[in-house]
Amino acid sequence: MTPLDEIFGPAGPLAAALPDFRARPQQLQMANRIAEALRERRVLVAEAGTGTGKTFAYLVPALLSGGKILLSTGTKTLQDQLFNRDLPKVRAALKLPVRIALLKGRANYVCPYHLERNARDGRFQSPQDAADLRAIAQFARITQSGDKAECGAVREDSPAWSAATSTRDNCLGQDCPNVRECFVLAARRAAMEADVVVVNHHLFFADVMLRDEGMGELLPSSNAVIFDEAHQLPETASLFFGDSVSTAQILELARDTRSETLAAARDCRELIDASRAIEKAARDLRLAFAAEPARLALAQALERPEFEPALDGLAKVLRDFAAILATQAERSEGLAACERRCTELIARLERWRSRTSDDLIRWVEVFTQAAALNATPLHVAGVFRKQLEAEPRAWIFTSATLAVGQDFSHYCGELGLAALDPPPWTEVWGSPFDYAGQALLYAPANMPEPNRPDYLEAVARVSLPLIRAARGRAFVLCTSLRAMRTLHRLLSEALQEAGEELPLLLQGEGSRSELLERFRRLGNAVLVASQSFWEGVDVPGDALSLVIIDKLPFAPPDDPILAARVEHLQRNGQNAFVHHQLPRAVISMKQGAGRLIRSERDRGVLCICDPRMIDKGYGKVIWRSLPPMRRTRVEAEVVEYLATRCTGENGMV
Repeated sequence: MTPLDEIFGPAGPLAAALPDFRARPQQLQMANRIAEALRERRVLVAEAGTGTGKTFAYLVPALLSGGKILLSTGTKTLQDQLFNRDLPKVRAALKLPVRIALLKGRANYVCPYHLERNARDGRFQSPQDAADLRAIAQFARITQSGDKAECGAVREDSPAWSAATSTRDNCLGQDCPNVRECFVLAARRAAMEADVVVVNHHLFFADVMLRDEGMGELLPSSNAVIFDEAHQLPETASLFFGDSVSTAQILELARDTRSETLAAARDCRELIDASRAIEKAARDLRLAFAAEPARLALAQALERPEFEPALDGLAKVLRDFAAILATQAERSEGLAACERRCTELIARLERWRSRTSDDLIRWVEVFTQAAALNATPLHVAGVFRKQLEAEPRAWIFTSATLAVGQDFSHYCGELGLAALDPPPWTEVWGSPFDYAGQALLYAPANMPEPNRPDYLEAVARVSLPLIRAARGRAFVLCTSLRAMRTLHRLLSEALQEAGEELPLLLQGEGSRSELLERFRRLGNAVLVASQSFWEGVDVPGDALSLVIIDKLPFAPPDDPILAARVEHLQRNGQNAFVHHQLPRAVISMKQGAGRLIRSERDRGVLCICDPRMIDKGYGKVIWRSLPPMRRTRVEAEVVEYLATRCTGENGMV
């Protein structure tokens, strides 16, 4: 019997310290394999089904390894959970004197310098923003960490945070007059001294980019890197290995320059006027596009008659602005930093306009209040593989969704893992849950094709009797924001007509954490949401018994990144649908399905409305990749199941 057998056993230290701990063979097998990969400094790609307990399966061998470990997660929510809950529990159970640290990107920490400057400036969009900034200032006086997640008095998405935090662009570094009070530097010092550091994927890749550019580092060296929620890595890597310039960055530069001018060059009215000019030029670029958010290929953007003139105008006023800034830069470190930022923005804008490489996809993302010009690599396999080959350490990739069946070739190909020598180890551990006894998979009969104009009306018709039978307690997950808004309206009308007073929540009515808290608290709510709720959302127990998915989650064919990658694969003689689109849809659908059963006591129904899952050959690939729930196409059976087997009153949840 190994030490891990004892630790994960029914009489081991985890069971003794944690009342909810259950010994699971899959968890022990996974922990042993990770321990082996850590010892031999190998690459391991591991899929662990929902309920395996993968967090403890990697934490225990990581803490026992005696080396320096980086734990990287997909979201800040999971990062906080690891640092504040899971790591301390395991450390205490094993009685190990391991030092742990939490490190986030600088935008998550209060910046005393910018907080003081912008509070003194006193210019706010609304009275609420002013009140939020005062609350942040009060928080800054008492906090030890400066982490905005600990400031419960101010919403996470409050505009005041941008005035109270720094960015890579506007940080003054060691020249900052408030450097001794800097929460970011304090967090980095703690990370350098710790044995286990919890980061997120965005910060990990930001560090990679800084090292590659020879501009220092954010993260300490380590003996091993463990990626949780590793299915997000290809997308995150694409963002960081590319380049971007946005109107939001230009608006921030204008705001910061005005603040620095009022503090150090109040007599230079010309600079204030020039900052207003670049704000107008940035807004004109955003107004070149329609009001609705969108992702446009370069060719589509160029079809907009206002786009190129607005781009030319922005480039000109930025150059004029830089010339004026250069005359004032010596008056303060803040103004000097603004000049450097302006010069860098001009360079990035010119790079974006002039790049013609076949390996880069140029595209535009339009947000409600901003627009971003992006250059995304066609593939990240080569640059990511270099990171793995750069130093001999263990690399662990784990998630509930990495494989198509037992096949990891799509995932390993995207990240360049397939070309490693020696090749990576790959393993799949299925969920310990009794899906056949705990859940029903419903594929409604007689659904129209998803491209029909009446499709969403059909989804609403199918959903209503299920929602009524479940007494709410449902997620309705949509593959687009348009579908989300339409289904919310249709369900609202249908519930009202049926006389049902169930709370109907909509993504966007609050932050994700606020909406989830309301959903759990209400106990009978229906949440209509898009793909941001397909993963990283955990609602075990009575509050969620029904998950409805409107369509198979294929990315829209006109998405500029997808279209470019499809064209590239076709040019190279590969079937883009089989090798790229279908595997991604499988992984995404498994994430959505994973919201339903979160514990051994849960019961529920997963309803997938899309008839292609039954009628098409590729749909059957997705069907077979889902957990082994009992299948049905009979509505009456589903309604009866929800009404009698998925209610807390019957003690079945």
